[in-house]
Amino acid sequence: MNAVLNVIAHIGAAVLNALGLVGELAIFAGTGIYAIIRPPYYPRMIGRAMMEIGYFSLPVVSLTALFTGMVLALQSYTGFSRFNAESAIASVVVLSVTRELGPVLAGLMVSGRAGAAMAAELGTMRVTDQIDALSTLSTEPMQYLVAPRLIAGVIAMPLLVGIADILGVMGGFLVAWLKLGFNPHTYLLNSFTNLRTDDVVSGLIKAAVFGFIIALMGCFNGYRSKGGAQGVGAATTSAVVSASILILAVDYILTQLLFTK
Repeated sequence: MNAVLNVIAHIGAAVLNALGLVGELAIFAGTGIYAIIRPPYYPRMIGRAMMEIGYFSLPVVSLTALFTGMVLALQSYTGFSRFNAESAIASVVVLSVTRELGPVLAGLMVSGRAGAAMAAELGTMRVTDQIDALSTLSTEPMQYLVAPRLIAGVIAMPLLVGIADILGVMGGFLVAWLKLGFNPHTYLLNSFTNLRTDDVVSGLIKAAVFGFIIALMGCFNGYRSKGGAQGVGAATTSAVVSASILILAVDYILTQLLFTK
């Protein structure tokens, strides 16, 4: 009987801890959004965060998108050739990249690079009391550290995904033309004939939401880290894992809202 009660107690404690963490995250997100809409603003910090999230993430996102498009074209050809449906490859590649693979893969790559960097930077500032020092200097840490990163994530991610969409479609085009022997004019015509504005816009909307999630989880885990270097490492890992899981979960919700009629 005691063993059963202990199991129930552990489950209850885990649930309470999870609910408490969700509550902390909700309060942190609300405070961050409020910090965005009220002055003072720090454009230099926003520009620095955009460089960190966008420009420095461009190589890994570009390579990921390019090779994803190439692999997608190859795999589509392998499957569709069994049903004599090779003409649908162009549509499958462009819709898959713009609707789904571009935003999701870019989000996962950026969360592993920029999200981890944000968590490590803010975590180091927390354990070395630099965040407390900002408060003593009459600078609100949420406005100076968190709000610029949230703004930068929302702005930089759609720009990254736009580039990723172009490179992903180009990767599929190169494989179809140079390896599979498709007519380049016909392939491009099929690609853009079946592509609608909604397909691109929905991917960019996803990208903006994912950018907010990446910045939020990086700042949240770094801001509340404790315990010295070990705590900073744990915060960095938690930022990447939690952002990746949230990206995949929110992706399903957004797909349900944007594409289900």
